[in-house]
Amino acid sequence: MTRLILSLLALLLFSLPAWAAAPRTFLYMPADALERHDAVLRRPEVEGVQLVYSWKSLEPARGQYDFGAIDAALARLEPLGKKLVIQVQDRFFTPKARHLPDYLLTDPAYGGGLVAQVDRPGQGKPVAQGWVAAQWNPALRARYQALLAALAARFDGRVLAITLPETAADIDPRQPNAGFSCDAYVDATLDNLAAARRAFTRSQVVQYVNFWPCEWGDDHHYMSRLFAFAAANGVGLGGPDIVPGRKAQMANAYPFFNRYKGRLPLVAMAVQEPTLTYTDPKTGKPFTKDAVVEYAERYLGVDIIFWTPAAPWLRP
Repeated sequence: MTRLILSLLALLLFSLPAWAAAPRTFLYMPADALERHDAVLRRPEVEGVQLVYSWKSLEPARGQYDFGAIDAALARLEPLGKKLVIQVQDRFFTPKARHLPDYLLTDPAYGGGLVAQVDRPGQGKPVAQGWVAAQWNPALRARYQALLAALAARFDGRVLAITLPETAADIDPRQPNAGFSCDAYVDATLDNLAAARRAFTRSQVVQYVNFWPCEWGDDHHYMSRLFAFAAANGVGLGGPDIVPGRKAQMANAYPFFNRYKGRLPLVAMAVQEPTLTYTDPKTGKPFTKDAVVEYAERYLGVDIIFWTPAAPWLRP
């Protein structure tokens, strides 16, 4: 009887879905910040780090790639047994941040390269202006996909995952946007995601998703389309903010994460600096680590949380 009970317990344990495990702890930071956060990186609960690389830093000139910063990061992380996730950034959140290769900004074939967008940097923070790459321009998108292919040729299987930036983009439709439409924006996002999945066959591919232009409550079926695509093609999903129960997210990506728990190969979400500005309506104070982790695990099915080193629980 004892052997039977133990066998049943073992069967139950191994039949639990993968998302039932507590989220793994990673850090999130700009690519040039790794050295100054060495102490927190070495903490035993930290399994790795997501580093954000601008497009320009990886392709300083057309077709000329510089991956030295990624090589250096791996050289620092691998001896520590830490994993690396790279994010290739094609959008920026301050007026002076225009970090695309110069040829994309000056050659008319690329539609100006960047288009202005509005950024909302956190609860109670003033609205700011940033930029997003004109991925709906086929020539520009081809260059982005060439960069993804070059990264895969060097790092597929060496990095844990590559993440593509968030879907949110607040673009003024009244300005000249060189062919922008909401449908074209979504199609371009999915095309880039498919290209990343083709290029990276051993590392995970993750698309950050939070909001879509022109959509609220999946009224254009952009959100449902992305989640179905991800589940069918072995693509992970994630997002830049874990804010428990926030109404805007509950009207967009969050319910889909809940619905797709256990159906995606990886769910990786972040607690970035703006995320720390949000307050728990129950307490009037910032969300605690425990509240964030519990919500991420139970409702969103998160496998990895990327924490900013500014999170209070990580401070010395």
